[in-house]
Amino acid sequence: MASKIEAEIELKSPAEKVWNNLKQFTVVFPKALPQTYERIDVLEGDGKSVGSVILSIFKESQSVKERIELVDDEKKIPSYSFLEGEILNHYKNYEAIICVTSQMKSELEKADAHAPNPDFFRDFVVKLFHDFDAYLLKSSLIQDSK
Repeated sequence: MASKIEAEIELKSPAEKVWNNLKQFTVVFPKALPQTYERIDVLEGDGKSVGSVILSIFKESQSVKERIELVDDEKKIPSYSFLEGEILNHYKNYEAIICVTSQMKSELEKADAHAPNPDFFRDFVVKLFHDFDAYLLKSSLIQDSK
């Protein structure tokens, strides 16, 4: 049984800046979100292009291995799928599609009827992107003052 979660996340940073930094998330996220990420390791590829495999290690001792499935520069859409991680104990698969202009869509397929509601993951991603946006705004203020 597949569950879709969607969220519109209003960001204050320009879409182009969000997109350019999101494409560099393996480097930017640990700097921008140190309260969330311990580190992000690129296991295969360059960490920016289709087929790259990334291991994200979070502060709460959890990790997720994911593959970049799509990078659409024109539409500013990356897509990721999870390969390994605790979330896959509850869901058979996970795919995230993020449209930098306004909307994030994810699809999870429950592993069994007892899997928790996926809203927790949507809430995590919404907070993550609000914190990321705050970092980008702060960094532009620092750059603008120079």
